[in-house]
Amino acid sequence: MKSSKKYLQASGVVIAATAVVSLSTYLTTKFLVKAAVDREGPKAMQKAGDLISGIQQDSAFLTELNAAAKRLESKENETVEITSHDGTTLVGHFIPCRNPKRIIIAMHGWRTSWAYDFGTMAGFWEKNDCSVLYAEQRGQNSSGGEYMSFGLVERYDVLDWVGWVTERCGSELPIYLAGVSMGATTVLMAAGLDLPSNVHGIAGDCGFTSPQAIWKHVVNKNLHMPYGLRGIMAETMFKKRLQMATDEYSTVDALKCCKVPVLFVHGTEDHFVPIEMTYENYTACAAPKKLFIVPGADHGMSYYFDKEGYEAAIKDFWKEFD
Repeated sequence: MKSSKKYLQASGVVIAATAVVSLSTYLTTKFLVKAAVDREGPKAMQKAGDLISGIQQDSAFLTELNAAAKRLESKENETVEITSHDGTTLVGHFIPCRNPKRIIIAMHGWRTSWAYDFGTMAGFWEKNDCSVLYAEQRGQNSSGGEYMSFGLVERYDVLDWVGWVTERCGSELPIYLAGVSMGATTVLMAAGLDLPSNVHGIAGDCGFTSPQAIWKHVVNKNLHMPYGLRGIMAETMFKKRLQMATDEYSTVDALKCCKVPVLFVHGTEDHFVPIEMTYENYTACAAPKKLFIVPGADHGMSYYFDKEGYEAAIKDFWKEFD
């Protein structure tokens, strides 16, 4: 009788401990999914963002980035609004040049902005006769949408922006799609769509392969947590928000049937998106492709680390595919 009582007590302790662990896992997963996809992130988002990305902060880089963002934001631009394929209002900023040779459609990354991600690159584009449409990604800033989908829905937004640029500027000038981080994933996923012939190329800087792949990497490597149960919970939460799976589509899927030339860029010391994902994308790409790797660069820092090499790679890309 005593042994039975002890067994029941022990079982109760195990059950209670399991319940506590499960609740803790659920709460951390709920926080992480909200941080990942909800327009309104958790209150502790800023601190969590540093942990999630794992990026080694560089004060000189951040100073240059902030100054460049302010310059771009203060530049005269036309604010554009379009209605996307699913009825969401999308906002962009169009800066035409006087005698353009090409048009860039630029897609920024996760929880950032058009000016912040492209401020440093804007002067280079302007000097090289590029009109630029800086899109604001859905679920962020001034664009509509309550959620970000890590490229799954945003890839169709790219097609909507191509339609606007073509209607506005005609189909004679070549269009290039450019993106950084989640923006890179967005344009690389768009590579699997039926892009019009005036889209001559895509440049993806430090893009990941799929929502599931990057979430698993971040949870395992940056947050040092097991992904198994969290992955199952995250999948359920993501589907409830967006009615699609985190592995429903990937850049690899898109690039296998890609017909548009692609320039892949990545830094070797990226702590957010592993460089192996760009190698995976490059290997999968069925179209003409170029690879530019920057030694020592962390996430989104390739242009900062090797401006001359980066610009040369882009100019060569334009020269070949304009």
